[in-house]
Formats: sequence, C-alpha cells, structure tokens
Amino acid sequence: MKKLFITSFIIIFAALIGWTILWKPAAWSFVIMVPIYAVGFYDLVQKKHSIVRNYPVFGHLRFLMEDLRPKIYQYFIESDTNGTPFNRQNRSVIYQRAKKVDDTRPFGTELDVYENGYEWLNHSIAAVDHHHLDLSPRVKVGGPDCKQPYMASVYNISAMSFGSLSENAILALNGGAKLGNFAHNTGEGGLSDYHLQPGGDIIWQIGTGYFSCRHTDGTIDYDAFAKRAVLPQVKMIEIKLSQGAKPGHGGILPAAKVTPEIARIRLVEMGQDVVSPPYHTAFNDPIGLTQFIKKLRELSGGKPIGFKLCVGHKSEFLAICKAMVKTGIYPDFITVDGGEGGTGAAPLEFSNSVGMPLREALAFIYDALTGFDIKKYIKIIASGKVATGFDLVKNFALGADMCNSARGMMFALGCIQALECNMNTCPTGVATQDKSLMRGLVVDDKKVRVANFHNQTVSSAIQMIGAAGLVKPCDLHRMFIYRRINHSQIQTYAELFPYIPKGSLLNTPYPSSFELDMAISNEDSFVPDYSNVTNIDYSNVNSYMS
Repeated sequence: MKKLFITSFIIIFAALIGWTILWKPAAWSFVIMVPIYAVGFYDLVQKKHSIVRNYPVFGHLRFLMEDLRPKIYQYFIESDTNGTPFNRQNRSVIYQRAKKVDDTRPFGTELDVYENGYEWLNHSIAAVDHHHLDLSPRVKVGGPDCKQPYMASVYNISAMSFGSLSENAILALNGGAKLGNFAHNTGEGGLSDYHLQPGGDIIWQIGTGYFSCRHTDGTIDYDAFAKRAVLPQVKMIEIKLSQGAKPGHGGILPAAKVTPEIARIRLVEMGQDVVSPPYHTAFNDPIGLTQFIKKLRELSGGKPIGFKLCVGHKSEFLAICKAMVKTGIYPDFITVDGGEGGTGAAPLEFSNSVGMPLREALAFIYDALTGFDIKKYIKIIASGKVATGFDLVKNFALGADMCNSARGMMFALGCIQALECNMNTCPTGVATQDKSLMRGLVVDDKKVRVANFHNQTVSSAIQMIGAAGLVKPCDLHRMFIYRRINHSQIQTYAELFPYIPKGSLLNTPYPSSFELDMAISNEDSFVPDYSNVTNIDYSNVNSYMS
C-alpha cells in the first residue's frame, strides 16, 4: 500500500502538472490533492497508528466508521426491544409522555413472553377504577427525630451533578420538579445556583468530596453545611456512600476543568486537582456514620437525613443496622442504587462487574431493615433504570417506598442515548459544558417535558396498581410480580426473594441466608470479621459442606 500510495502520488501529480500547462484552471485541483497527499505522507511517518501507517489516507476510514457505528446501529439495525442500555421501546414511551402525545401501542407486545427473565404483574378481576385512585401519591419521609418531614412524590430526579450536566439541563430538571411537585437530587457536585434558581424541591447530596460544604483540605466544613442546609428549598440531605456506576472508585476533577464557577460552587481552589476519595473522612465506622447522621440532622434544623449506597458486602450494611439499633439513631431514608450503573462515567470493569444489581439489593435492604425491626423508621428509595410505570411497580413490590430516575429524566430532556456523556460532545446539550451545544436545550420547553414525563409515568404505575386490585403503592408485595425462570417454570418475587420475619435478626437463630453475614458483621467496623465464623456458618451458604 505504501508503494501504491507513492506511485499514485507521482503519476497523479505529473498528470495534474501536465493538465495545468494545457489548461490553467486545472491548477485548482491542487487545492484538493495537496492536503490529501500531505495527510498521506504524514501517515507514513507517524508511529501511533499502524493502520494509517500501512494504509495512508484510506486507513482513516476505519476511524470514521468506528465513530459512525453506534449511530448506524441505533437508527438502522437495532430492533425496538434489543437496544442498550435502554431499548428504543422504552426511549420512545419516555419521549411520548414528555411531549404528552399518544403513548399506546397497537397489535400486542413485541416482547417474547416465553423468554427467560420475562416479568409481569398479576391483575385482579376486582380491579380498581383509576378514576378512584390518587394518581399523585405522596410519601412522608421523616423518622422519630426528624422535625421537618418531607411529603415526597413516589418518583423523583436521581443524582446528577452540575458539571456533568449542563446548566440548561439542571435548570430544566429543577424547573420540571417545580412544575410537577417532585424533588431534584443535586448529585455530589454541590448545590449550584442552577439547582436553586427555578425553585424546585432539592435533595442535597453530600459525597466524599463534601462539595459546597468543605474546607480547602477536603474535610467537611460544618458551618458551610449548616448555611446551605437550612435553605427552604433544601428538603432532604443524602450522604453518598457509593453509587451504582462506580462503587468504591472515587474520582478526580483535573485542575484544568476547575473553572471559577465550579470553584465557587464546590468550595475548591483554582489550579489544583479536586479529589473525591472512595471513602468518607467524616467517619470511619458504622457508629460514626450514625453520629454523622445525627449531627447533620441537628445542623439542618431537623430535616430528613439519609444515605445512598450500592450494596457490596452484605455484612457492611448489617453492621450499619447493628449500629442503628445500638445507638437508636436512624436515617430517615436509604437510597439503594443498582450496580447496573447510571449517568456517571465509569471504567468498563466497574460499570459491568462491580456492585449488586438493584432487584437483589433492594430486597436485601428491605429484609435487613425488617429483620432488625427498624423499617418503620426508614423509607427506602430505589434507583437504577427506573423509567416506566412497571419499573416503579416492581420496585414497590420489592420494598421501595419511592423511586429515583436519572437517565429517564435525561431522555425527557431530549437525550438521544448518543453515549457521549463523558466526551463533552453531547449533541442535545444535556451532558456537556460546550455553550454552543448547550444552547440547543431550551429550558422553558424542556422543563414542561420533564414534568409531563414524571406525571404520566406515576399515573401509569398507579393505574397498574389499580389493575391488581390495590389502591396504594404500599399495598404491593412480592406475590404480585411473576418472573419466567425457563420455558416451563415461573416464580413470584416472593419465591425468588423470600421474606424474613420481622425482628428475626435481633436474636439467634437468624434466618439461614443471613447467618454468615451476621456472624462477620460488627457495629464497630465496616470490615468483616471472620474470626468467629464456624463451619456451621459456612455450611449454611455452601451446599457442598452440608
């Protein structure tokens, strides 16, 4: 190919020179050919890319096709049901509900109802007319020590930071929350002007970097926290222990990306890398976490305080539960994030292979709180690919009181799943800081769409609950949802995720599925302690030892 390129160069340029001698306007052809061959000769000498070194000029087609591949696949190849992370069917229903147009489907389901993993809700002959249902249910968040409980919607905006999302996206999300009377989680990037300006209810997330409430050394500044936590718009405060996209990873905002605005909002210094460690410095054990919750509640004037986690070691959460029981200090809510990831850009291995998926995590959290008999104090929020009414229904059945959505709300803003969230090139102006792209997102239009999507999705979920003969989300339980295991076997969620008795983790003998994790958990440390584990404990989780 190299020889062919050089030979063609000699022949073509000789021909062009001859042609120009005979007909002077032919000289304009050099305007095209000179840049092409300049690229080709550079390709021959560069050392980074083998393809273009061996195939000058033509090798660049590979990179072009690689860039076009996701777009071609999305628009011309994928079916309505096989796209990922969200298929076209789900994306379309979000767009339709956001625009408030017809979201019905003709001619039956496109899903294979005999495929492993197919799920459905059992309906009732004694269904409840949806005109007799509350299509905008509220949940009271606030335990015994909460002085300012919050009446929350059952569906809210999940954590997405300013900086990851554009200012117009944040303004539209909060404006939609204001119109639809639901809450907007700030994400760990801090409490920005764009979160506060539209006037929607705020859940302020406090991550390991303590943005908007930190000292210059990265530790929490309680005075700065108190100043912002008492703002009337801030309804709840969420401590982020981990997130589904990259649990246990942490992150760095390079100094080059720390603008004066980011520095002001996050209370960080210009010209320095900003580190979000994978752990909190305000506490280092479960007892410390409960004391931290108590202190933030006091400084906020008694507002609901909770924490968010993607479940990893079960023993760690059980240790937190033991600390709650020992101290009598309970969070007002716990947000359970599924390991299936979210809007946060993350290494492939973390997105694909770290963290417990939402269904298993949600069932475990509910069962653990029930086993310690403390669920009555704590509301559970489910977060992870919650975009349709059935998604809400499934989570309610597993024990969630409320649900959060990040990507669903992004679709309502106009996101087209271009998968460029981490490249600052989002074509719809949602996940970018490029002003020229951001201007395409018109806040006054998109905030209405966010409110529409929220309202119609909640309404859809409540109508499904009515179809099951129930009235409220809290009436659902695991018997109502079926899942196909194989072509000849189906099971309810109650069979897949068996309930444990209330209070059964307060005294031995514990339910066998909890025996080992209870043995290795301790309220004085997050680190599991295997020193007291016996062969009997192991045998309960290992069939080969029974």
